[in-house]
Amino acid sequence: MNPTVTDKRLGPILAKVRQGSRLSKEDGICIYQTQDLIGLGMIANLARSVRHGKKAYYVYNQHLNYTNICKNRCRFCAYARDRKESGAYAWSMEEIEQYVMERIDEPVDELHIVGGLNETLGFDYFIDLLKTVKRIRPEATIKAFTCVEIDYLARLSGLGIEQTISLLKTAGLEMMPGGGAEVLNTRIHDLLFPKKIDHTRWIQIVKAVHNAGIKTNATMLYGHIETVEERVDHLITLRNIQDETDGFCAFIPLAFHSKNTRLSHLPPTTAMDDLKAVAAARLMLDNFDHIKAYWVMIGEPLAQVALSFGADDLDGTIIEEQITHTAGARSARGLTRDQMETMIRRAGFEPVQRDSFYNPKPVQAVE
Repeated sequence: MNPTVTDKRLGPILAKVRQGSRLSKEDGICIYQTQDLIGLGMIANLARSVRHGKKAYYVYNQHLNYTNICKNRCRFCAYARDRKESGAYAWSMEEIEQYVMERIDEPVDELHIVGGLNETLGFDYFIDLLKTVKRIRPEATIKAFTCVEIDYLARLSGLGIEQTISLLKTAGLEMMPGGGAEVLNTRIHDLLFPKKIDHTRWIQIVKAVHNAGIKTNATMLYGHIETVEERVDHLITLRNIQDETDGFCAFIPLAFHSKNTRLSHLPPTTAMDDLKAVAAARLMLDNFDHIKAYWVMIGEPLAQVALSFGADDLDGTIIEEQITHTAGARSARGLTRDQMETMIRRAGFEPVQRDSFYNPKPVQAVE
C-alpha cells in the first residue's frame, strides 16, 4: 500500500505511521483540519491493515437500560427523565428477567448494561441485577456500568472505589463500556454536564477498574461545543492511560445527536466529521488494538466506509438500542448476524464474530 496525499502536512504523518512512531498533538490537529480526506483515509487504512488485515469484527450483543431516571440531567442527553416525569421507568428484577428471557433463544454473547443515576435504587439492586443476568445468561459477558455509575455506586455503598468494584466483580461484572467521559475537559464539563463526575475523577476510576483486572472501552462524544484541540487532548489523555494500565479494549468515537436535547440548535455531524474522528482515533491511539465505527450513531452505510478509514469493528447486533434513538438516530434499532456480516462483506472486508474481548467465535451458519 502506497498512500498518496495532496495535503503536504500529511506527509510527515504518513512517514511516522510507516516508521511506527507516535504522533504528536500537532499531528492530531492536522488530522482534524485537513481537507484531504482521501489521503487521510489511506494513511489510517494503512495503520489499520498492519494490525488487522481485512478482518472486521462484530459481537452478538444485547443492550439493557435498567432505568432512564437520572439526577444529573446532562444538557446533551435526550434519554434521561426525572422520577415523576412522563416516560420515566425503573425496571424491577422481574422485568429485567423477562426482558433477557425474551431473547434467550438467540446466541447473545454480551449484555451491555447502563442506566441513569436513579436515587430510588439501592446498592443491593445493582448486585441483584448482575446476579440475575448472569444466572440467565451464564455464558455471556456482562459489560456494565460507566465510570460515572461506578462513582455513584461507591457513594451508595458507602465503600471505597476498590471495594465497590470488587463486590460488583464478584456479582458478575466482567467488563465495562467506555461512556461517561464525553470529552475529558474542565470547560466542557462545566458547561454541559456539571453534575457528572469531572475528568480527573473519571481517570481515577478507570485506572482503579483496570487495576482490578476489568477491561473497559473508551469513548469520545464529539460534534457539540468541543474544539479540535480539546478532541486531540482527549485522545492523548486516553493514550497515556493505556500506556500505564493497558486496560482499554477498544475506542469508540460517538457522534453527537442533538434532537430532543437542550443543544437541539446544533447541527448533526457530517460524514467528513465522522470519518475524521475514526481516522484520528486509529492514528493517535497507537496503543489501542481496536477502533469501532458505531453504526448506531453514524448509520450503516457510513460505518461501512469507516472500515476503510481506520475502524476494524462495527460493535454488534445491539438489539433494541434506546439511548441514541431517543436523540434522533435514524439507524436500525438492531441488526441480525446475517445483516452484520453482509454489511462487512459488501464493504470489502472479512467478518469475524467475536466475544467481548476480541476472541473469535467459531464460524456458524448465519440466520
